[in-house]
Amino acid sequence: MTYPLFLQHLSRILLSLGFGFLIATKAAVAADTVEFDYAQNLQIEDFPTHRLITVKNISRNSKERFRYALVPKGQAVPKLPKGAMLIRTPVERVVVMATTFVGYIDTLGLQESLVGVATPDFINNLEVHERIDAGQIIAVQTGQSLEIERMLLLQPDLILTSSSGNPLFDVHPQLARSGLPVVLSASYMEQHPLARSEWIKFIAAFYQQDAQADLIFDQIAERYNQLVANTKEIQPRPTVFSGAPYASAWHVPGGQSYMAKAIADAGGDYIWADDTTSGGIPLDFERVFLKAANADIWINPSSYRDLKSLVSADQRFMHFQAAKDGQIYNSCKQFNLTGGNNIWERGIVHPDEVLADMIKIFHPDLAKDHEFIYYEQLN
Repeated sequence: MTYPLFLQHLSRILLSLGFGFLIATKAAVAADTVEFDYAQNLQIEDFPTHRLITVKNISRNSKERFRYALVPKGQAVPKLPKGAMLIRTPVERVVVMATTFVGYIDTLGLQESLVGVATPDFINNLEVHERIDAGQIIAVQTGQSLEIERMLLLQPDLILTSSSGNPLFDVHPQLARSGLPVVLSASYMEQHPLARSEWIKFIAAFYQQDAQADLIFDQIAERYNQLVANTKEIQPRPTVFSGAPYASAWHVPGGQSYMAKAIADAGGDYIWADDTTSGGIPLDFERVFLKAANADIWINPSSYRDLKSLVSADQRFMHFQAAKDGQIYNSCKQFNLTGGNNIWERGIVHPDEVLADMIKIFHPDLAKDHEFIYYEQLN
């Protein structure tokens, strides 16, 4: 018997005994994939030696995918997919380049991991501000003012950022070239409020706090869906429009957007619900007025907090029926003194709280005992 033939016979015997793994020269290790109920732009695969996170749809029209290999500290680095960023876990020193990340980290109770934050004026979290004042968290620059040397001195285990799609402002390429552990989130591109909230599981993965994130999110989703069930069959549904002009355009949320979904879930009839886009629709004042003049409720009129300042900006606003009836509400109850809005910090993680506010606006009889958390009526 020739040697190759002997090997063939031996392999058949071993396979029949269940020892096929002994002769496999290349064994493909199957991964367990984490199931997400709502998030569409995220995948987490669990391998015996590491976790692999894939983030897609980081900005509008982007086709890139970014991969992050999470390998426990002290463990040998396995062979990883080409281009995957290595992150040692659990992370202990974290820099965030947007206030949204503070909301996730605070909800997980991991604020002490923060060593750097961008745009601190827009952060609402009091504990974070106390740690900034104490010198325990350092303010860092972003966009074109990014300081690589300052980032290197912080020795972060993780830098969390997102992409605008504009190379003038996106910092992740420069951070990556400098060897810094930068990770992109695409949570803001999700179209369902619970999808954005579910990205808490993404943040938790870097801390090895998956069970905590699952518990928190399940509770948020249960409360959110119970509120949706309360409004699902309710009639009539008030007609609703959103936003206000900025410069020469009024960007109204697309019919498939995050805001359109929230309005529908709160029992509102969004007047651009038939639109098929998920981003903002740039319109002139006249086109908005033509469609929204008789709408029942106006929400999120830029940063205006009272009717006087709104009308001072443009007298034509008083021609909307919602303005005449005093049915204008803005999510500015938790503005801080420097312009930060907690709805984009805590509210992103807790859409159940935002939904409860919106139900009180659209159907006050369903929420008599609810006190506004983020919204207030313009007087």
